[in-house]
Amino acid sequence: MSIAIPALSYRLRPLLTALCLGTAVATFSAPAFARGPDGIADVAEKVIDAVVNISTTQTVEAKGSSNNGGDKGAMPQLPPGSPFEEFFDDFFKNRRGGPGGDKNGGMQPRKTNSLGSGFIIDTSGIVVTNNHVIADADEINVILNDGTKIKAELVGVDKKTDLAVLKFKPVKPLIAVKFGDSEKLRLGEWVIAIGNPFSLGGTVTAGIVSARNRDINSGPYDSYIQTDASINRGNSGGPLFNLDGDVIGVNTLIISPSGGSIGIGFAVPSKTVSAVVAQLREFGELRRGWLGVRIQQVTDEIAESLNIKPARGALIAGVDDKGPAKPAGIEPGDVVIKFDGKEVKEPKDLSRIVADTAVGKAVDVLLIRKGKEETKQVTLGRLDDGDKAVQASVKTTPEAEKPATQKALGLDLTGLSKDLRTRYKIKDSVKGVIVTGVDSGSDAAEKRLSAGDVIVEVAQEAVTNAGDVKKRVDQLKKDGKKSVLLLVSNADGELRFVALSVQ
Repeated sequence: MSIAIPALSYRLRPLLTALCLGTAVATFSAPAFARGPDGIADVAEKVIDAVVNISTTQTVEAKGSSNNGGDKGAMPQLPPGSPFEEFFDDFFKNRRGGPGGDKNGGMQPRKTNSLGSGFIIDTSGIVVTNNHVIADADEINVILNDGTKIKAELVGVDKKTDLAVLKFKPVKPLIAVKFGDSEKLRLGEWVIAIGNPFSLGGTVTAGIVSARNRDINSGPYDSYIQTDASINRGNSGGPLFNLDGDVIGVNTLIISPSGGSIGIGFAVPSKTVSAVVAQLREFGELRRGWLGVRIQQVTDEIAESLNIKPARGALIAGVDDKGPAKPAGIEPGDVVIKFDGKEVKEPKDLSRIVADTAVGKAVDVLLIRKGKEETKQVTLGRLDDGDKAVQASVKTTPEAEKPATQKALGLDLTGLSKDLRTRYKIKDSVKGVIVTGVDSGSDAAEKRLSAGDVIVEVAQEAVTNAGDVKKRVDQLKKDGKKSVLLLVSNADGELRFVALSVQ
């Protein structure tokens, strides 16, 4: 008996061949768990007609050749007498003077096409896809599973989650799918991706949930489902199904050195998608909640300085004077651990929860201030994507006329003066003690403090001169503290917390 082993790597063949040697070969089938659950075919048959291809057309400006330098449109330089000389000469002349060009050698605008995926969520003709699939498109068409092509209109997009909603007029009855609960997904659970990879429409792949709540730093609200179901170019915007046939994600990104699937794909979870889609359908835009704060991670050192065990929550580094947090009494140095009843383990949690909370809703914010829990009530505003967070202004006493220099924490410290403000270009709104030097081997240098930084607070108390800083640090040493928490401003007034060792 001979056994064919196609598409195997060269290194594996000797091993597999050796396993097949002998006078008899046992036949066996792969165990059921290796083939995947039996329900995949049923799910695919149930939902396949709700998955669509998205075809877009975009007009782009083409560049021609120039007397000042060559580009992609310029004719390549060939050796005299080359057998290809006549071919290229005719080709480029046709491009420049023919239907696609002009007599002066310039290229006219041309149209480009791209393909992606999407899925129908309403039989009236509502389709969900990725924003990057339809971005800058002049024309969008939805192609149904049977090949029917219908022009679509854009309802709205959300660039921060890379989602878009389209609508079209059905020419026949449609099948729609519904969203499932991505919060109930378990690691290892089977999922199914359907889409249009490499223009191969209606392609079904299956895999498992490899990870949840994956942050890949692609946006402010990252919380992707990671899957090993094969996802390739053209799958963008397509649905990720559970075995009930419910959409639990929108396939959006892959990690791939080669451009093909290596088993690491990411989908926007349905919890996020359903909320975004609802707002896009109702308003044509996103109306996210806004707290008006700047936040940062609570490190172990910062947690020790603030008497927080274990390290958790989102540290308030700045408060917008015109934001909702200011009148609610939220201050820099507060650590938010719960927002509207939802636990905040890290800054990303707070960003997502606030964004998903309705504008104008009054919510309770549980925070830790100086080691004690407090509850503040805040009425959320609406996030303006064009706005930038504004740092809090710290009220301090007037700066000293003749600043004294002190050494503490590996820093050379002195009170702010007019000359120092001018030298380091520090805004008048910034108050505190300026760093004029940093010891190269100190913890401060490792935490990237540098000359021109301004210490605004030490252990959540405002400081106005170098003596204040040294006095506070000495006291913390006597109290047995291992680190001290500094509120540091740059020249533009942007604040951040830094924990330095006092040992």
